[in-house]
Amino acid sequence: MIQALVFDLMGTCTDWRSSILSALDSKPPLADPHSFAMDWRAGFFAEIHRRFQAGEDPEDIDITHRRVLDRLLSERNIGMDSAWDEETRDDIVRSWHIQQAWPDAVKGIETLKNKFFVIVLANGTTRLQLDIIQSSQLPFHTLLSSQLLGLTKPDPKIYQKVIDLLNLKPEECLMVAAHAYDLRAAASAGMKTAYIHRSTEDPEEDMDCLKQTFDFFVEGTDGSDVSGLVQLATILQA
Repeated sequence: MIQALVFDLMGTCTDWRSSILSALDSKPPLADPHSFAMDWRAGFFAEIHRRFQAGEDPEDIDITHRRVLDRLLSERNIGMDSAWDEETRDDIVRSWHIQQAWPDAVKGIETLKNKFFVIVLANGTTRLQLDIIQSSQLPFHTLLSSQLLGLTKPDPKIYQKVIDLLNLKPEECLMVAAHAYDLRAAASAGMKTAYIHRSTEDPEEDMDCLKQTFDFFVEGTDGSDVSGLVQLATILQA
């Protein structure tokens, strides 16, 4: 029987794209802010996976985001533009700390919290998680960061560490994420898996295939407050 739900944060519970597009809107103009935001996110994931494959230690996400931002500006030939000075770049990197929840997230987590432990497990620093939780008002029981655990998703050891900290069996823990790589790794540690389909995440994954891969597949792309995590609560009879 499932006793704990372990959540990814950005993309799964928060709409990072709207937050970043809002921040970009107040910065020097870009030809295509939407494409820039998506490339920034994709570049971040590429860096996370590169570091994991290389066996490198977890890195402060602010540092990763800044490195990817600098590369994107250079690739678009605006890296030398004085409007994109150090202060402007640092300011927009900090915008990742302020995010709004998906419409279904707060209500869904509040409902799930009545029946299960609800915990965040996400790459990044504890300060990043605290800032996101404060701005999004997501009501989790506790937060576990890669910085705190000294490991990075998708290392199987990080999922086992959480299982051990909760003093539960793997099958008593449900990993909830909008990223297939995250759930595949959690499943390898014996956890149950719930995929939340979000419009901002996993553009290269085959959703029909994922429906057959994980224990639960929940639509969360319509922007309503009755899908996503609210629907997951219904499925789990919370």
